[in-house]
Amino acid sequence: MSSSAISAQTGPAAVTAGFLNTDWSPRDVPEGTVTRNVVLRTADNAAVTGSLYLRGKPDTVVCVMHPREFMACHYLIPDIVESGCAAWSQGSRSVGNDLRLEHELALFDVAAGLNFLRGQGFKKIVLLGNSGGASLYAFYVQQSALEGGRRLVRTPGGRPTKLDTLTMPEIDGFVFVAPHPGQGLLLMGCIDPSVTDERDPLSVDSSLDALDPKNGFSEPPAPSKYSAQFLERYRAGQRARVAKLDAIATDLIATRMHARKKTKDGGDEHLRRIGAHTPIMTVWRTDADPRCFDLSIDPSDRDYGTLWGKDPRASNYGAVGFARNCTPEAWLSTWSGLSSNATLVKTAPSIRQPTLLIEYTGDLSTFPSVAKDIFALIGATQKSHIRVRGDHHGRALAKGEDLGRNIAGGKVRDWLREHFA
Repeated sequence: MSSSAISAQTGPAAVTAGFLNTDWSPRDVPEGTVTRNVVLRTADNAAVTGSLYLRGKPDTVVCVMHPREFMACHYLIPDIVESGCAAWSQGSRSVGNDLRLEHELALFDVAAGLNFLRGQGFKKIVLLGNSGGASLYAFYVQQSALEGGRRLVRTPGGRPTKLDTLTMPEIDGFVFVAPHPGQGLLLMGCIDPSVTDERDPLSVDSSLDALDPKNGFSEPPAPSKYSAQFLERYRAGQRARVAKLDAIATDLIATRMHARKKTKDGGDEHLRRIGAHTPIMTVWRTDADPRCFDLSIDPSDRDYGTLWGKDPRASNYGAVGFARNCTPEAWLSTWSGLSSNATLVKTAPSIRQPTLLIEYTGDLSTFPSVAKDIFALIGATQKSHIRVRGDHHGRALAKGEDLGRNIAGGKVRDWLREHFA
């Protein structure tokens, strides 16, 4: 998920945008830290950036990356350097714009960074996956453990991956911080199933509307209360809507590819234009997880509301949200809980390296049962699960409390020293 969640709060002090994982100053790193900024070319010739922070000559480097977010000032970097390891923060080709984000192509971005680090002489590489970075990195681990010929041949949209040609260094450890099960499965939990017409963002099937009082909704700040029967129908409706969107995406791709095939050697001008056109899907109402309004479902320390704010209408019907605009290929690869390959259900069992999972107890995206399931999926025998009070971004849950991210930083620092420093 995005680390630049936008608040729906109002008032002059409201935060309307910003990278919530990037709020430290370079002078906060330990004294003597040297920073090196680089631009790399991936094996498929895309440009990506990276920042290397190190003090002395460490053997281990800890990598931080997100498929679409800027992580150069991730809040855990000072703690990583303090542990005695180097820190590598990398940008993907899709930073700030996930319109065309396909996770299979993003693996080329990860590989470019890790190949660079191996070339710099680092003996051990640890991946730190925060939020959506966890599913990207776990996907990388799964594919890097396979011989080239056994890797995925095509993306869910049908594009050749060429992963068989990619040099993918294997890694030595993994840290999960506030992970969700993958962007597709995250969306599966919060997409609004009451949409009856994808062309009409206001269309509503009232029997599946989480904001309808007849179904248990109460105006905030009062919590809603949904019945087990409603939730069962709701979850089935979410899967059905994702399947419908998958069919739309598949049909759009098939139409374009059919036109290309028909005009391979020239021919009809209209068909040639269809073959050149890449449609953009607009997916409305993707912020309606009942767990965010009914806090009795999978209870935790979380507050009312979603990552996008406390007003369930503004966050669900507004312009900003997960998967709002994407190509059909990006929908299938990244946002479909049915088609995406980058889900922890598929990839976490491949992680055999020592692993640390840090769960924030007030997270509005990863709930306790989800974190427990993720931990159980991880294939490593040497693994630890630590729970820390904080919201998804490691901020304090109550005034006067220590920041969860500071506590998490200490846990990461200790774990790295024990296993790698």
